[in-house]
Amino acid sequence: MKDKFKELVPKVKKAVHFALTVLMYSICLIMIIVFSVFVINFIDKRHNVKAGNNKKDLFSAYTIVSPSMTPTINVLDVIVIKRADEPTDIKKGDIITFNSTDYRYSGVLVTHRVVDVEKTSNGKYLYTTKGDNNNTQDSSRISFDDVYGKVLFRIPKIGYIQYYLGSILGWVAIVVVPALLIIGYDIYKLIKTLRSSANDNNKTLDNRKKLTYKKITDKKKKSGNKDSKRRFNK
Repeated sequence: MKDKFKELVPKVKKAVHFALTVLMYSICLIMIIVFSVFVINFIDKRHNVKAGNNKKDLFSAYTIVSPSMTPTINVLDVIVIKRADEPTDIKKGDIITFNSTDYRYSGVLVTHRVVDVEKTSNGKYLYTTKGDNNNTQDSSRISFDDVYGKVLFRIPKIGYIQYYLGSILGWVAIVVVPALLIIGYDIYKLIKTLRSSANDNNKTLDNRKKLTYKKITDKKKKSGNKDSKRRFNK
């Protein structure tokens, strides 16, 4: 039983270390993506300001908190959207994020599917939207000015990380504790390596001492034999 436990401990340590490493790299990757989006948006915004254009962010990310688009997009999925520069960029069937004027979601950012596109007599585009999980269409149509962008892709359930990172307990549990465990494990490996190296050096030193002692002993024996021969010859 003890032998099995000893064999199991290194495997568990390795699995835990791997899981924590994957988690840390995932968080780092998310941070890199967020930072990259921020830089791209900053450059795009600066260019638009110089050109006199008041456009929305080129890329944005939002966490879904409503089940209105399930199963296409679930609660706590994160969606990444890209700005639509022209009204004709939005087609029937696209999923868009917009500032809702519907009495049920007034003033709230909503992500629904476009079920109809209409061009008015004065050239304005209006979009009829509906949540995939809703029984009815949204009561008010959306103008292009209220559209933030089209959904490029979703990242399933990553909103859980955002949710927990927003709390002190989640930050400690997801970032601080894994980081400390990884650092502690690496320090343990370093100490173990240094001890092993020190033991190897001590063994090498002992072997050298033994070899030196043997050489001295052999030399004394040879010297003693020569003295004995000289005495015998005399």
